[in-house]
Amino acid sequence: MKKWLRRIRGALGTAVTWALAWSGVGIAVGLLNVVLAGAPLGAVTATFAVAWAKMGFIGGAIFSVVVGVAERRRAFHEMSVPRFAAWGALGALVFGLPIAAALGFTAEMVVGFSTVVLLGTGSAAGSLAIARRSDDRELLEEGQEPLGLLGTH
Repeated sequence: MKKWLRRIRGALGTAVTWALAWSGVGIAVGLLNVVLAGAPLGAVTATFAVAWAKMGFIGGAIFSVVVGVAERRRAFHEMSVPRFAAWGALGALVFGLPIAAALGFTAEMVVGFSTVVLLGTGSAAGSLAIARRSDDRELLEEGQEPLGLLGTH
């Protein structure tokens, strides 16, 4: 039972971290709309920040499930950054593709969908770096030598 609670806590932590990071993208997109379309600053920027934060939370949660199933037998230091990033891209595809298909593949949708996939890829790579640092701290507390950020001495 304790193992499941750790996994749920990890998935929620990942989802919240991704939500915070993606909200920054939402703010940038909102500001771009203010500059290009003359939209009102506060309302548009806040709306985009919240919308992208929601997408980041869902994307992070889906990513956690994908990695939990696909890499359940591996420790973070055993995973490669490109493979982890690929899982992030897959999680973004699982999340974004049905939405893009339902709304139609307009030019705006393709740009938004591509952005989500890139964010999923980058967020996954960042998540692995954070997880490895956490593993290194736990090893130091146990008196073992950490493997380092890239898993080598």
